[in-house]
Amino acid sequence: MLMKQSPLSENISYNTSQTQLEEAAAIIKLDPAAFELLRHPLRELHITIAVKMDNGSTKIFQGFRVQHNDARGPNKGGIRFHPDETIDTIRALASWMTWKTAVMDLPLGGGKGGIICNPKAMSTGELERLSRAYIRQLGSFLGPEKDIPAPDVYTTPQIMGWIADEYSIMQGKNSFGVITGKPLALGGSAGRGDATARGGIYCVRDAAETLGLNPAGERAAIQGYGNAGSFAHKLALELLGMKVIAVSDSKGCIYNPDGFLYDALMEHKKTTGSVSGFPESAAISDKELLELDVTVLFPAALDSVITETNAPDIRAKIIAELANGPTTPEADSILYNKGVYIIPDLLCNAGGVTVSYFEMVQNSYGYFWEEEQVQQRLEKKMKTAFMEVQQTSQTYKVHNRLAAYIVAVKRVAEAMKLRGWY
Repeated sequence: MLMKQSPLSENISYNTSQTQLEEAAAIIKLDPAAFELLRHPLRELHITIAVKMDNGSTKIFQGFRVQHNDARGPNKGGIRFHPDETIDTIRALASWMTWKTAVMDLPLGGGKGGIICNPKAMSTGELERLSRAYIRQLGSFLGPEKDIPAPDVYTTPQIMGWIADEYSIMQGKNSFGVITGKPLALGGSAGRGDATARGGIYCVRDAAETLGLNPAGERAAIQGYGNAGSFAHKLALELLGMKVIAVSDSKGCIYNPDGFLYDALMEHKKTTGSVSGFPESAAISDKELLELDVTVLFPAALDSVITETNAPDIRAKIIAELANGPTTPEADSILYNKGVYIIPDLLCNAGGVTVSYFEMVQNSYGYFWEEEQVQQRLEKKMKTAFMEVQQTSQTYKVHNRLAAYIVAVKRVAEAMKLRGWY
């Protein structure tokens, strides 16, 4: 089912993705037909799911799967469970996956899926029934050579395990390669858990070297303390020797100028469900966290948190975007003119999809790598992509996000042209 996007969409993520594509296309003088192909997803499916709840009632959920562009290979992208999910957000995220896989030079395209639901208010059994119903609706739409989902916002390796099992039942054989981010016992990859954060930390190290900075002892703030944000805390300490002085999650923000120990803070979050209230910390606002005087700011939550309104007050030297779309185009220009070094999401958080690709490779021939091998190969891919974006930024005299788009759009357009699509 193909549904064209509305040019009048009010969704910030969607409008941002369109603006970024337009800017890159103008600079490289992209063929008009190629531009039109890339503005819209190739395929889009909307589904309605009926799920039996624990109390005996039946609840109806709406879900989506968008396949943006598969010129370079099968679509790849996560599944999100979120109460405020929208189709335009999924469209934007699917397109960003196209660009992300192209920036990393992976033989993949971009996809994304989601269900409008509140997983925090659902039992384990309800989540399992919802996950299995989702893949039953999408079974013919997905597959190891078509579209390979993965975890995203509020989805987990366990949910991926249920989906892989249901798909295998539908196929009449084990077909665990339909999904990545699975538990290790079901064909997951070593090193997948911290891959998004680890890739971002490798980029921060390279950015610091580019700027002539030594990150050891420097201060960092992390907005969002989920998987990516919490691992960024751990690895910023272990690999870079940084001091994380502020973190936040959906329930609050905390600050300590002396920094937080990772193990203690994680134990507190596991016990209480939030970083809020951690001993020897002060409560601050999300706005204050974003505007702290730090060397590195990690936006690791949702999109559009750095805008033209707060960009003038951002004091970080480096912004490492572990979230998708945290910075609007208007903020990009302000920050670039201020000399803030942005590691764009297409590059900074691409460690996750890169190790997901490694998981696909391992699944395809049934031989699995040691964690050290995964990390070494990830580091090499991140370094190569970082240097490509950095060089393109200097060649075209543009900020890093636009450089990343130029790298990606060129690669996808070349594949479409060679395939005779335009």
